[in-house]
Amino acid sequence: MSEQEKVNGTGLARIVRAMRCTGVGLAAAYRNEEAFRQELLACLALLPVACWLGHSNVERALLAGSLVLLLIVELLNTAVEVVVNRIGPERHELSGLAKDLGSAAVFMAIVHVVVVWSLVLFF
Repeated sequence: MSEQEKVNGTGLARIVRAMRCTGVGLAAAYRNEEAFRQELLACLALLPVACWLGHSNVERALLAGSLVLLLIVELLNTAVEVVVNRIGPERHELSGLAKDLGSAAVFMAIVHVVVVWSLVLFF
C-alpha cells in the first residue's frame, strides 16, 4: 500500500471520506456565497418544472443538466476566488483576471441555461 493510499484510504473508506469533503464544500458554498444560494434556489424551483415540461427523458435531462452545470461552474468559480484570496490581499493583474474569467464562466453557464430552456420549450 502506497503512502497516498494510507492517507486517503481505499475502497469504501475513501468514498466515505470523499463524500464528507463534498458535504463540507457544499455547506461552505451555501454559507458563504450569496450567488450560490440564489442559483441553488432557482435550480431547486426549476428542477420540478424541467421534469414537468420536458416531453421526453432527453428533454428533461437537457433542462435539468443545464441547471446542474450552472451550479458546478459556480462552485468552480468560488474555488478560484478562494485560492486567489488565499494567495494574498494585494491587487494583482493576474488575480483580477482569474476572478474575471471565473465570473465569465458563470455568465456563460447562465446563457447556456437560457439557450437550452428556450430551445427545448419554444422550438
